[in-house]
Amino acid sequence: MRIISGKHKSKRITAPKNLPVRPTTDMAKESLFNILNNLYYFENISVLDLFAGTGNISYEFASRGTETIYAVDAHFACIKFINQTAKDLGMEINSYKSDVYKFLEKTPLKTDVIFADPPYDFEEAQFLKIADLVFERELLNEEGVLIIEHSKHTDLTNHPKFSYEKRYGGNVFTFFEDTTEE
Repeated sequence: MRIISGKHKSKRITAPKNLPVRPTTDMAKESLFNILNNLYYFENISVLDLFAGTGNISYEFASRGTETIYAVDAHFACIKFINQTAKDLGMEINSYKSDVYKFLEKTPLKTDVIFADPPYDFEEAQFLKIADLVFERELLNEEGVLIIEHSKHTDLTNHPKFSYEKRYGGNVFTFFEDTTEE
């Protein structure tokens, strides 16, 4: 995998083969960040990266100037790799070894972007539970967005906070927002 843009543009990162991950492809990641670039100034936002795996998405945000990044993964080896890579690249990434659902149920954190890349073989209900917890617990700042990456075989468009989705090959990014007026 490589960092697409920012301070560490073109930097290649090689994760150990034994990590239980499926990193977002460069093409899909570049498309995602083109969308986000039109929504946010990366220096001014905070990010929560769920099912962080190799830290691929966290590094991309950090390279583009995001200073407040939280990465959550249940696997110790993933968290260890994220910590070492962040240290090597001089990035501030706050990592948490935790089950994502337990983390969402307890965290006091509120961020601008929550990105979740759970295993593609999850049941639809497991994907939707992420969105339910984020909105029930009000974990997004005003104008914030939840993005869940999943395969084209999963449909999350029926969730009440669904906004839109973007498809890139077999990958889909589904965007959720709280659009209710106060």
